[in-house]
Amino acid sequence: MREHFVWVTTRRIKPGTLEEFERVWRPDPYPQGLRHAYAYWSEDQREITGVSFWDTKEACDSWRTSEAETHRREAMAPYVVEEREGFYRGRELAVPVR
Repeated sequence: MREHFVWVTTRRIKPGTLEEFERVWRPDPYPQGLRHAYAYWSEDQREITGVSFWDTKEACDSWRTSEAETHRREAMAPYVVEEREGFYRGRELAVPVR
């Protein structure tokens, strides 16, 4: 099975700021080595979890320490109340066909 490299961030944001937060949340330029990215938000639109899949841990680390990511985090800061993140390695689980 193929191994995946995944960076997960969960942020609580200020009420009523989802639209503004999403505008500054998107990376520009998109990072090299980023394969897929997903965003999930709670019903109250106050918590957002981003899940990104990377070619390698090094590609993710390079982005996380880049100037572009620093600027992106600075742009998000006025909307963020709390932030958690983690980097994971894993594999797809085989789900039985029903």
